[in-house]
Amino acid sequence: MDTLVTGPLDRSVDRRAFLARTAALGALGAAGSVALPAVTAATPSAGATTADVEPRPEALTDPAELTVAEAATLIRRGRLRPETLVEAYLDRIAAHDGTYQAFNLVRAERALAEARAAGTRGRGALAGIPLAIKDNYFTEGTLTTANSLLLRDFVPPYDATSVARLTAAGAIVLGKTQMGPLATTRATTPDGRVTTVNAWAPTRPEVNPGGSSTGTATAVAARLAASGTGTQTGGSITAPSNAQNLTGLKPTMGRVSLYGIVPLTYTRDHPGPLARDALDAAILLRAMAGPDSHDPRTQGLPGVPDLVRAATPVRQRGRVRLRWPTRIGVIPGYAQGGSESAAARAAFLDTLAGIPGATVVDVPLPAEWELLTGSAFNNVRLPERSEPFLPQLRTDLRGFGVSVLGWLQGALLGADEYVLGQRAKLLLLERVLGDLFARCDVVVQTGPVPFDILGLPELALPIGFSADGLPLGTILGGLPFGEDRLLSVAAAYQAVTGWHLRRPADPAPRRAAALARTAPAAHRLDAVEAAETTQ
Repeated sequence: MDTLVTGPLDRSVDRRAFLARTAALGALGAAGSVALPAVTAATPSAGATTADVEPRPEALTDPAELTVAEAATLIRRGRLRPETLVEAYLDRIAAHDGTYQAFNLVRAERALAEARAAGTRGRGALAGIPLAIKDNYFTEGTLTTANSLLLRDFVPPYDATSVARLTAAGAIVLGKTQMGPLATTRATTPDGRVTTVNAWAPTRPEVNPGGSSTGTATAVAARLAASGTGTQTGGSITAPSNAQNLTGLKPTMGRVSLYGIVPLTYTRDHPGPLARDALDAAILLRAMAGPDSHDPRTQGLPGVPDLVRAATPVRQRGRVRLRWPTRIGVIPGYAQGGSESAAARAAFLDTLAGIPGATVVDVPLPAEWELLTGSAFNNVRLPERSEPFLPQLRTDLRGFGVSVLGWLQGALLGADEYVLGQRAKLLLLERVLGDLFARCDVVVQTGPVPFDILGLPELALPIGFSADGLPLGTILGGLPFGEDRLLSVAAAYQAVTGWHLRRPADPAPRRAAALARTAPAAHRLDAVEAAETTQ
């Protein structure tokens, strides 16, 4: 039995201070080196960075099926060579990425060289683990385009902080993944032609794989990488995770540095992992998180808690229980209606209610919810994406490709609308923290809004499948820096269910190859569609 030592971090955070910090961040717009108000006195990071997990029998015969935790355990025990693991993924990329189009660049030779070296150097938490990195993360000496004509020749002189921390923990960058142009939509070419497909429907390009971290999601789901990184501004970690049977974690604003990541919206960009289960997500986030002198958003925060422990299921007398007593708030209409999604959500709540320590409670939405979370106020994010690119907007609109309308909207939004929107955001945050979370510790959601607007953490996880075999997922939202509690709930649910263990079938080579040649011409987003779906 696992003995409880400390409680979750979320209940020790000063909510008023987080509100003040959010206000300061919005007022600064581009904070630069300006310090933000501290949420609490920063404490040293603590806790395990690795987990010792006995691999599943089916994974022992196929290295690409190993989770991060399983593969790392085998590597530490000397039962798996990193080179063997990298080769397994490179073989699958060679066989299937012509169909999936998950990667826009594969570092095959470099990845193999790093894998060979991994056996003789340190044993970090991710030593020898091949990762897929979204192409808006800087990678030193490796092309980083953010899938944009504006950056088509950009080779960064340094790694993004997140990448540097992952590789310092021993991870191997397998390649850079396809994404929505400048992180705005599902993965397309800059002119809107669909590229990456959903790993669960590789012959149906019209099935949305989620955006804009599409390539990473497809790579992880299709077993082309052990795990990977994404960014979320308006759903681009949670949406592709739900669409492709993954566990995606968007952390609290500031928990992970944004230094070295191509910006989209200063006050809403969040880096985070897309993984196969809660434990893998915890291992990656633990490596990525922490203060960074280059990013003031990371300063003055609580130390990173023991995320790996939080994501390790607790068993008492052979039965799974929640690590901490947790009230799970259910918003109106969450599991109502006759849809497959509603039925899956109802079953999800029933399963949670049966886990000791979980209490499922109905929670009302705060006043003026529809207004404050609607598109009018949501669109105040747009000037923040336009401002860094004003010179390009003045000289060559063609560089923005199919997503140009969103950038123009941002450049044309009035200052009064922006200020009003920032005030509405603070009012919404105050009501979420004071009203919604007065009755619960975690809240279930049907979409990313408003938690990505407010900088609050979200975790997406699989909860079933549709009749035609497509994944169904849901989202849990938490209090500031409540990633440990979210992981604990997801870990308990995944310990008593098996949805997250399902793997999509490999595409039939001939049919898929033919489709890959015709799909870009047949499926295209125009500028209006891109504006409607932009995050």
